[in-house]
Amino acid sequence: MQTATLGYLVRHLSEAPSVPCPCGVSTRILTGADGAPASLHVTSITDSVRHYHRGTTEVYYILEGLGKIELNGVWHDVAPGTVIWIEAGTRHRVVSDAGLKTIVFALPAFNPADEWFD
Repeated sequence: MQTATLGYLVRHLSEAPSVPCPCGVSTRILTGADGAPASLHVTSITDSVRHYHRGTTEVYYILEGLGKIELNGVWHDVAPGTVIWIEAGTRHRVVSDAGLKTIVFALPAFNPADEWFD
C-alpha cells in the first residue's frame, strides 16, 4: 500500500477497515484521512437510518442485491447496475430484506460530522 503523501494511494479492499455505520457496515477504501478530496466506501446495507448530508454529495452504485431507496420521501427500486446521485441536503435511506452491497462515492470526502438525522 502507498500513501497519499506520495501523490497517490494504492489500497486493496482487503486492506481497508470495515466499520459499523448508520447504513450498515462500511469498508472505507478511500477517505479524507488519506488526504483524498473524495471518499469511496463499499457498504453492506439492510436497513439504513434516514439521514442527509449538508455539504456532501454522494453517488451510490449498487453491486449486489435488491432493495429500495427513499429519496426525499419518494421510494425507488434498486438492483445491481443502478446508480443513484444524492445531492447534499437530500434525505435518504436504503432498505433490503436480503441486504445489498453498494459503492458509495462522496464529494467532498465523507465526514461523520456532516451526517444529520431527523
